[in-house]
Amino acid sequence: MTRHCSIILCTAVAALVVLGLIMLTSTGAWVRGFGHYHFLQRQSIMVGVGIFAAIFAARLPLEWFRKFSPWMLGGACVLLVCCFVPGIADPQLGSNRWIKVPLIGQFQPSEAAKIVIVIALAAWFARWQTEVRTFWRGFVIPGMIAGVPIILIAGETDVGTALSLSAAVGAMMFCVGTRLLYALPTAVVAISGAMYYVMNDVVRRARIDAWLDLENPVHQLDKGMQQWRALLALGNGGPWGVGLGNGVEKFGTLTFAHIDFIFPVVGEELGLPCTLAVVLCYVLIAVGGCGIALQANNVFNRCVALGLTCVIVVPAMQNIAVTTAMLPNDGLPLPFVSYGGTSLVFSLAAVGMLVGIHRRSHSRVCQEFPLSRQTRLAVKL
Repeated sequence: MTRHCSIILCTAVAALVVLGLIMLTSTGAWVRGFGHYHFLQRQSIMVGVGIFAAIFAARLPLEWFRKFSPWMLGGACVLLVCCFVPGIADPQLGSNRWIKVPLIGQFQPSEAAKIVIVIALAAWFARWQTEVRTFWRGFVIPGMIAGVPIILIAGETDVGTALSLSAAVGAMMFCVGTRLLYALPTAVVAISGAMYYVMNDVVRRARIDAWLDLENPVHQLDKGMQQWRALLALGNGGPWGVGLGNGVEKFGTLTFAHIDFIFPVVGEELGLPCTLAVVLCYVLIAVGGCGIALQANNVFNRCVALGLTCVIVVPAMQNIAVTTAMLPNDGLPLPFVSYGGTSLVFSLAAVGMLVGIHRRSHSRVCQEFPLSRQTRLAVKL
C-alpha cells in the first residue's frame, strides 16, 4: 500500500477539488453583489494555477527549499507584518489577514507561512539530528522558529489558523523526538494564555457563549447564527439530501456558505453519504501523507512530509468540527473545497511537494531492489 501513497493522495485531493467546484456552482450563485458564476470562474482559474504550482513543487529539488529556508522564513514574517501596514493591508470583517499585491490582488500570507514554517523546522531538525532532545536546539530554538510567525498570525485575529499551525508544529516536534518534559509544560502555559486571551476578547467570548447555548433564540440571531443554521442545513438534508441545488439555507440565512460553511451545504444537498465521503478523503490524505513520510529517505524529507500532511488535515478537522457545532466558530475554510484562491494554490503546492518526496524515495527503492535478487559468486582461495 505504501508504494501507492501518491495515487491515494492525489485521488482524494482531486475528488475534493471537483466537489468544491460543484458546490461553488450551487452556493456562489446566491451571494449578493456578485454574478452567478463569479466564484466558480475565479476558483477554476485558481485550480489551474494550483496544478501548475503542484507540478513545479513536485519537480523542484527539496534541497533548494532547505538551503533557502532562513530567507523564506524571514520573507514570510515580512509578509505577515505587511498585514498591519496601512496601504498594503486589506482588512475585512475585523481581521487583518490579507494584503494587496499588484497583478495578483488579494493575498493571504498565512497560507504561505504554513509551508515555510514546516520547511524551516524540518531544515533545523535535519541539521541538528543528534541534539533534538536537548533544551536549546531541540526545543527553544525550534519553538522560536515557529512561534514568531504563529504569534503574528494570531495578531491578525486569525486564531483558528494559529491553533491549527501550532498543532502541526507540535506533531512535528513530537515525532522528531523533542522531550515531553519540555513540551508538555509549555503546551499547558500556551493553552492557558490562549484561554485568557479568548476570554478577554469580546468577539471570541461571545462566540464561545453562543456555541455553549445554540438553542437560545438570542444567540441564533447573533453570534451563533452560522452554526445554528449549519445544524438546520444538515438536519434538513437528512440521510440522502434534498438534491444538488435544492438547498435552502444558502439563500442568505447561512452566511459564507461558499467559504467557511460549505460542508453543511454538502450535507443538505447531497446527504450523509457525501459528507462521509468528504471525511474519508481527508482520512486518505492523512494515510497517504504519513505513508510518504515513513518512506522518506532522510530526516528533512520525513519532517516536511509529516508537517505538510498536518497542515492540510488539521484545518479540515477544525472546519468540520466547527460546522457540526463540536467546536466554537473560528473562520477556517475547508481545504480544497471552500472558496479561496490562496488556500487552494498553496494546498495543492503542498500536495505536489508530498508527491515529489514520494517519487524520489520510490525511485531509490526501485533502483536498489533488483540488486537484492542477484547472486554473487566468489572463488575461495
